[in-house]
Amino acid sequence: MASLERNNKILLDLARQPGNNLCADCGAPEPDWASYTLGIFVCLNCSGMHRNLPAVSKVKSIRLDRWEDSLVEFMRERGNSYAKAVYEKCVPAFYYRPQQRDCIVLKDQWIRAKYERREFTGENNYSQHAYSSGDYPSTLWKKGKDNKQFLKRIFLLSRKDFTLRYFIKEDSKVPKAVISMKDLNAVFQPEKINHAHGLQISYLHDERMRNLFVYHEDGQIIVSLFNAIRATRLAYLQRKHPTLRDNDLIPLIATHCLKEGYMEKTGPTQREPFKKRWFILCSKNRKLLYFKTPLDATELGAVFIGTESHSYRVESSGRGTRVGRWHYGITLQTPGRQFVFMCEQEQEQREWLEAFRKVISQPMTPEDYASKILRFTM
Repeated sequence: MASLERNNKILLDLARQPGNNLCADCGAPEPDWASYTLGIFVCLNCSGMHRNLPAVSKVKSIRLDRWEDSLVEFMRERGNSYAKAVYEKCVPAFYYRPQQRDCIVLKDQWIRAKYERREFTGENNYSQHAYSSGDYPSTLWKKGKDNKQFLKRIFLLSRKDFTLRYFIKEDSKVPKAVISMKDLNAVFQPEKINHAHGLQISYLHDERMRNLFVYHEDGQIIVSLFNAIRATRLAYLQRKHPTLRDNDLIPLIATHCLKEGYMEKTGPTQREPFKKRWFILCSKNRKLLYFKTPLDATELGAVFIGTESHSYRVESSGRGTRVGRWHYGITLQTPGRQFVFMCEQEQEQREWLEAFRKVISQPMTPEDYASKILRFTM
C-alpha cells in the first residue's frame, strides 16, 4: 500500500509539471489519466479514445490504479513535451488541433492520426500528399435542400481553382453547385445534424448564407475532408494576402459563431405575432442570421450589427406580460429599426445579451464598413 501511494503521488506531481498539466491531446486542464505505453498524461475523455487503440496505447488512472515502479520511471522519462516533439513534429499549419470542447470525431481522429497512423512524425509525406493534391474527391451523404432526406452526393475539392463542387451522380458532367473558397466555412455540427460525423459547409449565394449539411460514416474520411478544405482555404488566403504570415492567416480559415439557438421574433411594427426561429450570431461578419429551423438551407434574413458609436445597442426587456413560455426579452436597437426577441430561459437571455454586446464592443474593420448592408427582412 505504501508503494502504491508513493507511486501515485509521484505521478500526480509529474502531472502538475508544465507540459504535463494539460491533456496531451485536447489541452484539458489537470489530466488524471496516463498512457503508460506512450508516456503521456491525458484527460478522462481522451483516455477513453486511447482505449480504442490497444495496439499502441494502454491507459491507467494516476489516482486509482496500481503503478509498477518501472512504469512510473517511464512516465518520468517521457511526458507530454517529449511525445509532442515526436508525434506532432510535422503537423501542417492548416491542420485543426482539437480542443477540450470539440466534438468526439475530431479528437478521436487527431489521436489516431498522431499515434496509430503516425501522420506527423516525419517518417513519410502523408500529410503533404493527402491534403495538398490538386483534386480531393469525396462521396458524402447530403441533406436535401427542401426535405430531411440525406442522399449520396459526389464532392470534388479543387486546389487548382479554389472551389468545392458537388454532383448529384457519379457520371454527372455539370456540378449542382460550384462553391468558391472565398466565403466557404466548414464546422462540425454533430448535434444539429444528429450524426456524430455531421459537418456543416456554409457559403454565400446571392448575398445570402447557404448551408450544406453532410456526413460520412467513416470518421477518418470526413475529418480528412475537413482538413483538406482547411488546406485549400489556407492556400487561397496565401494567394489573396501574399504579404501575411501563416500565423496571421490561420485564424481566418474558419469562423465559429458566437451563439446560435432558438428565439422568438416579431415583425417591424412589433404588433405581429411572435414566431419561433433559429438564430446564428457571427462576430466575423457582424451579422445576426435567422432561419426557420436549424437545418434550413438558406437564411430568411439578416441584420448587420455595428458599434455603439454607430447607434447600436442591446438591452434586456424583462419578463414581459405575454402569454406562453417565452418571457425573457431582448431589444436590439439599430439606426433603422428596433428588433425585439424573446428567450425561453433566463440563462439563454443572458448568453444572447453577452454575445450581442461582444459584437457591439468590437471595433469595425474596413471590411465591416464595406459590407454594412442592412436587410430588415425579419
